[in-house]
Amino acid sequence: MTKLAFLGLGVMGYPMAGHLQAAGHAVTVYNRTAAKAEKWIAQHGGAMGQTPAAAARGADMVMACVGNDDDLRSVCLGEDGAFATMAEGSIFVDHTTVSAAVTRELHDAAAAKGIAFVDAPVSGGQAGAENGALSVMCGGAQVSYDAAEAVIKSYAKLCRRIGDSGAGQMTKMCNQIAIAGLVQGLSEALHFAQKAGLDGEAVVEVISQGAAGSWQMSNRYQTMLSDEWNHGFAVDWMRKDLGICLDTANENGASLPVTAIVDQFYKDVQKLGGGRWDTSSLLKRLQAMD
Repeated sequence: MTKLAFLGLGVMGYPMAGHLQAAGHAVTVYNRTAAKAEKWIAQHGGAMGQTPAAAARGADMVMACVGNDDDLRSVCLGEDGAFATMAEGSIFVDHTTVSAAVTRELHDAAAAKGIAFVDAPVSGGQAGAENGALSVMCGGAQVSYDAAEAVIKSYAKLCRRIGDSGAGQMTKMCNQIAIAGLVQGLSEALHFAQKAGLDGEAVVEVISQGAAGSWQMSNRYQTMLSDEWNHGFAVDWMRKDLGICLDTANENGASLPVTAIVDQFYKDVQKLGGGRWDTSSLLKRLQAMD
């Protein structure tokens, strides 16, 4: 049993923390909205900290899954931040998708206090978190990763160290870049099928078994054809992630023309009122253009 803290109980963090408690770890949770933490404790047991610092006190490892760069800074730094009470030799594991810049910043701040920092963004969505089947891509020192992996496996189907600090976040950017193009391609294919008067279900049944098949196709085509968008990973969060990808590409010289245009397509979805729609709502944008 490991003494853990988990900071952030959103659609991802809530079930992830639950898997840790179910695995026999002693988990103390923190959430900005205390009612969510109280609900989690009623369901899973464990304890609650009123601040990140209180939750992290005495923990061997602290996991975080919050919203963005500023949210991550707020749970790490300052007198109420986790770093204020984490012991030398403890490990901070960040599951948030954030910029490489804030990862480097917090890695250095943690190192100054003798705290190890592992960036460990995840892929697999809400369903992956609930089913304990996330893919976790990590950056950090090997010894720190080895210790973290033993805990992360409670909610992961795959966990891998890609390289030193920041490598996990860079890999998550690759993930989001790939998804952006895939979802746009799937949306265009379904839109074309609809305009051609084809049976969308039949089309996907055939093409999904060939080279066009993908996770997005298998898991999203039915809801897309049914005009259902209130599930999965939200457009607002995808635009945040794609913004990170594009900013980083400007720094390292990568060319991301498809990512750039799909980001603007998601901006169109936001204008339709779809900021909280699932990312597969790129099809809705095409339909709105008819």
